[in-house]
Amino acid sequence: MVGLAVTACGHEAGEDGTATPASGAASPSVTSSTTSSEAPNPTECRTGSLTWTLVLLPTQSSSRRNALLTAANKGSKTCVFTGYPGFSVHNGKANSIEGVGHGHPEPVTLHKGAGVTFDLQYTPRGAKGAGDFCVKEGEALVSAPHNPDRDRTNVPVMDTHHAAAQIDACGDSISLSLPHATTAPSITTR
Repeated sequence: MVGLAVTACGHEAGEDGTATPASGAASPSVTSSTTSSEAPNPTECRTGSLTWTLVLLPTQSSSRRNALLTAANKGSKTCVFTGYPGFSVHNGKANSIEGVGHGHPEPVTLHKGAGVTFDLQYTPRGAKGAGDFCVKEGEALVSAPHNPDRDRTNVPVMDTHHAAAQIDACGDSISLSLPHATTAPSITTR
């Protein structure tokens, strides 16, 4: 009935369901409501909402060393990891080697507990072609991509047995692979 009354008063229903006067201007007294069933888009992941781990892998060749950097969503809200993380290894305040990504990563949606992992590759001290510029450190400074808060966090380096380890890298940069998603580890509650 209401629809008929609106049409009878010189209004027409527009494509979006709102009533408009026959002249085409929107009627100020008639509005459409959108449903709140649409979920809001997740925001970009923030450095502080992620749990970071950095694990050195066993040496497979004398010319390259590998490690894994993982960021897992510890927050209750879903976030999107959009790009490469900030990554650097400092030797004091002066010397540092930065992580450099190769390629264009697709955004990765991280639900609570889900993570994203990057393979790191670098030249260790003493390897062929290592050069003289080297940094040896037991932690790395990391941040989420685009980092609007400029938050950074120190992540300890560990080996595959969770013992303290050190990155001993030489050269201009540490290579970061395209990301791959990881699932949440099983959690046992007591």
